[in-house]
Formats: sequence, structure tokens, C-alpha cells
Amino acid sequence: MAEEFHSHLTKDAMDRKQVVPRSTSTLAFENYIVTAAPILSSREAGWEGVVVRAHHIPDEVEWITVPTVPDIHLALVERGAMYIESRDENGPLEALHVHKGDLFLTPGGGVPYELHWRNLSSEPIQVLHVHLSADLFARTTEQITEYDLARLELPALSGFQDPLLAQIALALRQELEQPAPAGRLYADTAAQMLAVHLLNHYLTTTIRVKPITQGLTSRQMKRVTDYILAHLQEQLSLETLAQQVGFSAYHFTHLFRHTTGETPHQFVLSKRLEQAQCLLTQTDLPLSQVALLVGFQSQSHFTQVFRDRLGETPRHYRQNHESGTRFPLFSTKFTRM
Repeated sequence: MAEEFHSHLTKDAMDRKQVVPRSTSTLAFENYIVTAAPILSSREAGWEGVVVRAHHIPDEVEWITVPTVPDIHLALVERGAMYIESRDENGPLEALHVHKGDLFLTPGGGVPYELHWRNLSSEPIQVLHVHLSADLFARTTEQITEYDLARLELPALSGFQDPLLAQIALALRQELEQPAPAGRLYADTAAQMLAVHLLNHYLTTTIRVKPITQGLTSRQMKRVTDYILAHLQEQLSLETLAQQVGFSAYHFTHLFRHTTGETPHQFVLSKRLEQAQCLLTQTDLPLSQVALLVGFQSQSHFTQVFRDRLGETPRHYRQNHESGTRFPLFSTKFTRM
């Protein structure tokens, strides 16, 4: 078996080295592992720090060479079961069976590797790929530990289980399927959670992360809140909010949650809905314009989130909370909460 693999791989690798680069960008990575466009992608979502794509992959693939990418790669098997054989350059053959819920972790950089697989189930194989930015991982490392990133190493792992990693990946997938107006902020927070979890549990060197016990001051909270209210129409980022009070994104997230009991993206969504309630009762603005003014991309999405959170549609809310004072259609000033 090993001899057959080696001879097949050597010929196949030689053929492919002419067309497959040793390394590629994270966005171009899918060109070398799948044959069809992703069924879901964060490419158009404006996310930074994390790239998420879901793919149906062929039932069987002969040996392919996979180039390296600079970012950390996490793959989650969402459907199906596979038999996989793989090897790094000049490395030993590894074979394993993987099933729904199994994960693969590949550090950024390294060397190309070869693999092939075949489907072992009656349903199609579906894989969710999450790439965590190497820059974000480096910044997070600097923020929570005194260790030099060059001295820290993530291992390559195949076919393992981690409920929290899977939960983060699936939460990002759900955010792409049903995007919220705080989607960029949500993705930033999830990417940071992913980085911290990898640092805490997957480094080959054990590190100590100092706990954060204090919160933001009332003045700091006011500054952040005022900024949020003044920029509700925009795609707010975690870095931008943290800059308002001079903290790193990691420390800001923990300080903010310690102070409010909410993550920044939860807080921003609440403020958007509060502002929407004011506009619905105090102006005659059409629902589509209210949605845009508080950061929703469409009226339908605004209606869905509003109903899910408040138990009634924006139209019914306006009808049930008529105000004695109504401003004309051209009045679009926000009421500070």
C-alpha cells in the first residue's frame, strides 16, 4: 500500500508542481481544493480577520497538492464521512476516517501537502472552512501574553473534536446565512474568541493569560455609547470601538462585557433597535428608511430582527405605540438614548 501510494504520489506531485504554487493567498486557497464555487462565503460581507466558506466537495478526489496559506486554517466536516490519506512534503503517510463534527487545524505557513479522499457515506460531503488572519492572531498574542509569537507554535491536527471551535465556526456560518446589522462586529468578536481559544488550548508551549477583573468607567462607557449612536448606519468594528477608549480589542471586549453583561455586538444591536423604536413612534419615515438609518441593509431583515427581539413587527409597533408628537418625513435626527 505504502509503495503504491509513494509511486502514485511522486508522479502526481511532479505533474502538479508545474501548476500548483507552493503558497497562495487565503482567498485563492479554494481554487486548489474544490471544483465548485462555495455555497456560502464571507467574501462580500466586509469581514476582516476571518474568512468563512462552506463547500460541497466531490465524493472522491485523486491526489492533489495543496499550497500553504499565511493564515490559520480550520476545517469542520458538516456533512458526510470520508477516508483521507495525506502527507506533508517528505513526511510519512497519514490515513484516517473522519465524520460529521470532526475538525482539521493547519497553522499558517509551513510546507505544501498532498491528499486524497473518498466519501464513505450516502450523503454529499460538506466542509466549512474558517481562516483566521495571522495578523489578528499575532495582535491577540501580543495583547494577552508576554511571549514572543516567534516562540509559539500551533500544531497541525486532523480529525479531532472540539465543541467550542465547532460552535464558533457554525455561529459564523449562521451569521452569513442570517446577517445581523452588527455582522462585522460579530465576526470580529468571534475571530478574537477563536484566537484566544487556540492560544489557551492548542499551543505546543503553555502560556498564562492574565484574567481581567475590572470594567470600563462611566466616562469610558459614555464615550463608546456616544460613538455607537453617532455611527449606527455604519459597519462598526471591534478595533474602532476599542480605540475610542484606548484599549486593545481583546481588553476592550472583556472590559465591556464585565461592565455591561453583553458583548459589543449585542449592545450595538440593542441600541439600533432602541433607535428604531424612537424613529417609528416619533417620525413618519417609511420603514425602509428607518431600517437604513439604524444600520440594517434591508427592510425585510429589519422586520425579521425587530420581530424576533421585540415580539411584533415594526409596522405593528408603530401602530400600537402612536405618539402624540410626530415629526415630518424629512426629520431624521436621532434621539440620543
